[in-house]
Parts: sequence; structure tokens; C-alpha cells
Amino acid sequence: MSNSRRGAAFWISTWGPVVLAIAVICLESTEAMGADHTSGPLHRLFEAIFGRIGEDSWNLIHHIVRKSGHFIGYGLVGLAWFRAWWRTFTSASYFRCMLFALLGTFLVASGDEWHQTFLPNRQGQFTDVLLDCTGSLVILSMTFLFLRVGHSRALLLREAASRRPN
Repeated sequence: MSNSRRGAAFWISTWGPVVLAIAVICLESTEAMGADHTSGPLHRLFEAIFGRIGEDSWNLIHHIVRKSGHFIGYGLVGLAWFRAWWRTFTSASYFRCMLFALLGTFLVASGDEWHQTFLPNRQGQFTDVLLDCTGSLVILSMTFLFLRVGHSRALLLREAASRRPN
């Protein structure tokens, strides 16, 4: 189907997840979501589930949780970008759409970190941009492998079915 024949519903369902992902990043890039504001509630939740923990141990866990959030969150952002490009350019290769998705992820992550340099309790770090892009790359690569293995398995099942005597 050509781009000119696609309706508003197609474009909204295709690019809506990208807009939603960027909106979530914008919400998380606020002063209220800084480490100084998330530590207390997350610490209480952690202790309610696992029991008391020392401050030094908590600081390490909190850091890991926040960085894991970057990795997984931006992995999902990259997946939203990929899906939108894949649906928009139906004849494009997986890798071309993956490159566009990584570029989109890089731009959003860079804008996010740059924005944080203006907040009193946040600091923009290029290492976070690299972590974000790595999360995107890993999730996109895992998706490729999953689709590739699934496609190969479907071909094998079809071939096996065609060999069965009737």
C-alpha cells in the first residue's frame, strides 16, 4: 500500500507508540524523577519486599535500578521507532529500519540528557546516551534474532507438513 493511500488510523497506530514513548521519556526527565526524589520511595518498597538494607548497599542497588531503567526503557523506545519505520517503509530492510530506529533513539536520548543539564538535581551525561543506545541496539538485535528464529522455525514446520503422507 502506498503512503498516499494510507489513512489517519494507520499513521496514528504506526507513529503513536513513538510519540507515547517520547512523552514517557519527557515525564521521566523532570526534576521530580531525579535520583534524590526516587531513592526514598524505591528504598521503602525494596525494604518492604526484601527486608532492611544498609545505606551503602541501597545506593548501589538504586544506581543499578536507574541504569537498568535507561537500558530497558530506551530499548523499548528503539523498538517503537523500529516498528514505525518498518510499517512506514514496507520495502526497507530490517537493518535500514534498525539504523533509523537507533538514530531516533540517539536523538531522543541526547535531547533528554541535554534537557537534564538545566535541572538543579539532574545532570546530563553522555554515558547515559551511550547506555540508552546500547539498550536499543540489544533489544533490536534480540528482536531480529527472535523473528529470524521464528521465521526459520515456521519454514521448517511448513516443510515438514508438506512431506507428511496424506
